[in-house]
Amino acid sequence: MHGDGPNNPLHGITLETMVRQLHAHYGWEELTNHVRINCFAFNPTVKSSLTFLRKTPWAREKVERLYLDSMSEFKKSTEDGDREAKG
Repeated sequence: MHGDGPNNPLHGITLETMVRQLHAHYGWEELTNHVRINCFAFNPTVKSSLTFLRKTPWAREKVERLYLDSMSEFKKSTEDGDREAKG
């Protein structure tokens, strides 16, 4: 999933960025519902999640897939926030 090249939709996006955005958007509990891995369920932190995901390719792929699937929601919530700020 995390191949090289500008044609890859994840090109230039770090794993830390993905985890932070997913956590900000969903929170740990909802994130656990989407990706059933213990690093999101038990005493989750960004640091511990990154450590686990860097060592576990199948879990990283699930997080990358959720990130890709959620990108349109991130853009929508950003646009909604911009509209509210301009009021």
